[in-house]
Amino acid sequence: MKQILIPYVSAANMLARTFGPDCEVVLHDLDMPEHSVVYVAGGAVTGRKPGDSFDHLVRQVILSEHLTEDYVANYYFTAPNGRLIRSSTLLIKDEDGHLRGALCINLDTTRISEQIRFLQSFLPEKEAEAERPDEDTEKTGHVAVMIEKLMDGILGNVCASDLSREERIEKIRFMETRGIFLMKGSVEKAAEKLGVNKVTIYSYLDEVRGKRR
Repeated sequence: MKQILIPYVSAANMLARTFGPDCEVVLHDLDMPEHSVVYVAGGAVTGRKPGDSFDHLVRQVILSEHLTEDYVANYYFTAPNGRLIRSSTLLIKDEDGHLRGALCINLDTTRISEQIRFLQSFLPEKEAEAERPDEDTEKTGHVAVMIEKLMDGILGNVCASDLSREERIEKIRFMETRGIFLMKGSVEKAAEKLGVNKVTIYSYLDEVRGKRR
């Protein structure tokens, strides 16, 4: 495990013990995105284990309008086992500000959420107001840098010209499933790193998405 991540192991253990068996804390090494999970503390909330990859990091953290001070708190997702998870994620950066890892706290809220929904059914309905986040050019730039670093980690140290077509498609498949292409300009960046044009990347995406239907 990289030196920068070691202090977070104790933090993960402390948080897991504090919140009890419905809590799981996952530590990611984002220099190796395809196998980013390096440590898991607490109960088997999502079934994550070392060697697995991240899932919601790009969609619900890096691209979130709520990303402030390098963390996003209290977002929800449904785990593969069907549990409703309340999660908070801290991005770990080095002294140069480069994204190196992430610490994710996952709380199984399935039971309490069911109880809350039951109680809310007795209350009058409220019309929700849509949020309209202001465009933040500086933040967008920071996000683009983090996405590019994840791309570099996914592609590794291999020369793009040495990758076969099938290997390039597998890299694109992983990026697609992890939400990399939700970031504006990511197709062009992927094309640049793989030494192809963006039309080729779109054709790879069409093939990947077709196979996933």
